[in-house]
Amino acid sequence: MAERGVLTASDEVWDTAVRQAEVIGPLAEKARVGLADADEAAATLRITRRQVYVLLARWRAGEGVVSDLLPGRSSGGRGGGRLPDEAEAIVAEVLPRRYLKRQRRTVAAVHREIARQCRGRGLWVPSRGTVVRRIARLEPVSSTTAREGSEAARRLRSAGGVPPAVTGLLEQVQVDHTPVDVIVVDEQHRMPIGRPYLMAAIDVASRCVVGLVVTLEAPSATSVGLCLAHAVTDKRPWLERLGAEAVWPMSGKRRELYVDNAAEFKSEALRRGCEQHGVKLRYRPPGLPHFGGIVERLIGTMMELAHELPGTTFSSTAERGAYDSDKAAALTMRELQRWLALAVACYHGQVHETLCRTPAGVWAEKAAGAASVTVPNETAFLVDFLPVVRRTLSRSGFVIDYVQYYSDALKPWIARREDLGRFVLRRDPRGISRIWALDPDGTDYLEVPYRTLSRPPISAWEQKAAVARLRELGRAEVDEDALFAMVAQMRQITDSASAATRKARRDRQRRTQTPPRPRPAPPPKPPASQDGGGVARPFEVIEQW
Repeated sequence: MAERGVLTASDEVWDTAVRQAEVIGPLAEKARVGLADADEAAATLRITRRQVYVLLARWRAGEGVVSDLLPGRSSGGRGGGRLPDEAEAIVAEVLPRRYLKRQRRTVAAVHREIARQCRGRGLWVPSRGTVVRRIARLEPVSSTTAREGSEAARRLRSAGGVPPAVTGLLEQVQVDHTPVDVIVVDEQHRMPIGRPYLMAAIDVASRCVVGLVVTLEAPSATSVGLCLAHAVTDKRPWLERLGAEAVWPMSGKRRELYVDNAAEFKSEALRRGCEQHGVKLRYRPPGLPHFGGIVERLIGTMMELAHELPGTTFSSTAERGAYDSDKAAALTMRELQRWLALAVACYHGQVHETLCRTPAGVWAEKAAGAASVTVPNETAFLVDFLPVVRRTLSRSGFVIDYVQYYSDALKPWIARREDLGRFVLRRDPRGISRIWALDPDGTDYLEVPYRTLSRPPISAWEQKAAVARLRELGRAEVDEDALFAMVAQMRQITDSASAATRKARRDRQRRTQTPPRPRPAPPPKPPASQDGGGVARPFEVIEQW
């Protein structure tokens, strides 16, 4: 439906059209308008006889409304091309090749290229304004995507599509991550070490937070597994370790995991782990971030609360202003986790604007009618989401990144290792002092420690840094002794410099988060002899390590 000038015409033009309609309207109802009637109307309106007949024709051709008599406006030829066809062809050829590129050349640079080609062919050179108008005619979404990427063009697209409806408890859980807008300090010197990362999982039906993990490592498949393990286990032991007096009963296996298309959500470990536990892994449609709006809103709310903490970085440098985040930083990683646990408990008890109820109340109602399946052993669940490594078995066990792993339980497999092929191994990057080897039948995981048990627990990032350092020193070959010697040397340097540099303090804090080596199980008690005595037998095998 076209706008015919009712609101766009000026007051003067509109008043003139109204006066003309009062005269032309009754005149147009006559079957024939003679010269006398036309002259009388012309005198009344102070126009010529010819203009009267023009207005009559426009009134009769239109709908009999005032806007039919508004004067037409000439476009002045706007919208039509005045360039020669050869010059138009050059512009059409240069724009996709020079302008629509991620290098984002300026209009001036593109105009210089067009002028160069036109002069070379003896053509009239278009002005810079002409080039600007040709660029303005380009399709906005495609041109912005070509120059700035799909994320920049997202604001130009409509928020089409409707996310699928979710009503059941744990029917769908959305997971996402973000850097926390707070600078944390190390445990020893209380000096700033940087911003940690937060990964959160929220149940769509109840809007309850079911999982939360804070790490100094960038998001990876391991942090996803840690978040999922936190979501399916009882959180009371975790809250007790943090010293947080809060109630957080939300846990259980979800039926569907809804994530974005980040690399950490497309690992083999995550895919196989979800398949193992009957969790359907779904990805958001590309270009439709509002499909994950629930977890995005949760993270945004938590970051708004984090802006009240000492050491906050706020959402941008402009918002932070002159606030010194490093100087004001006061919370350690443990204290930040405790604060987040309490913040989540408060969130569960507040009325949600979408549900018009508290998330805790919705969870309690829905949980009453459905049994929630929890996981008693968090470590066993986490193993199914750890990164996968495949290695062959040798007489001395497994070797991963120059580190040897061995257990006496491998002996039956060593004897027939030629027929077993490569084993599936899983390793926690936070602490590589042990691995889990899947038995050839694919039913159970066997925990395999260092072959040399006196080695200290280290993380995967320490191992990689030590190997890189050895390469810098010219070591063509790296062995286990040199690797752990370099780790010890790097730790000594970090300890001595931890009060001086942020990176050293951050490395030290990451090292303290390495999971401790598990305590060995106590040896079984010898069977009691019925006659009160027994014969001592020598060990069959004595191995020196």
